[in-house]
Amino acid sequence: MTKYIASCSFGKDSLAMLLLILEKNKPLDEVIFYDTGMEFQAIYNIRDKVVKLLKEKEIKYTELKPKLSFEYVMFEKPVKHRNGTISKGYSWCGGRCRWGTTEKNTIIKKYLKENYNDDYKEYVGIAYDEPNRIKDDTKKIYLLYDLKYTEKDCLRYCYSKGYSWEEDGIDLYSILDRVSCWCCANKNLKELRAYYKYLPTYWNKLKELQSKTERPFRNNKESIFDLEERFKKEET
Repeated sequence: MTKYIASCSFGKDSLAMLLLILEKNKPLDEVIFYDTGMEFQAIYNIRDKVVKLLKEKEIKYTELKPKLSFEYVMFEKPVKHRNGTISKGYSWCGGRCRWGTTEKNTIIKKYLKENYNDDYKEYVGIAYDEPNRIKDDTKKIYLLYDLKYTEKDCLRYCYSKGYSWEEDGIDLYSILDRVSCWCCANKNLKELRAYYKYLPTYWNKLKELQSKTERPFRNNKESIFDLEERFKKEET
């Protein structure tokens, strides 16, 4: 019998997808969350709230984790290059070097294969305004796309159901485009400026990570420390 699995990061899109599955009584046997260990505390808070709901509905919840800690892979793991040299760690995850995303997809795919062989369908939270992310894969169910839920629709829907992503009295989606890993190097300048201004705890964490790697955070060669100097000047 085909099993139905929902991959949920507890960001706005995947959470909206999960809540819609439950609201519309779609088949659901298990919910999977891949914990990088570098998520915002708000994500973990929503996870805890949703886990209680799933328990009430007797739906299986599974938490997957990377084989090695995020910071070990970032700073210590031996990395062999094409020229034969070996360096320590992949440094920042983002841009062309999205090693964290690659590992996440690999571990989830392996889990599904080992536990369900090929007899499963996986709900994936891709919104209607992200058609370029849709893959021609019979294993995937794109519920949000099918229901024509845009990213803004997903956020409004989550709010209407009593979910928000608050940290230090600020809803993260009011200042960030995406509430992905807090150290994701795909953060744009607007988001980084918001970190500096509204999320000092995470800004300090970024500085701590930057102090351990020579690779700049941004593609234009700006480090977190360079950005801090830029933002300070903007305040004067």
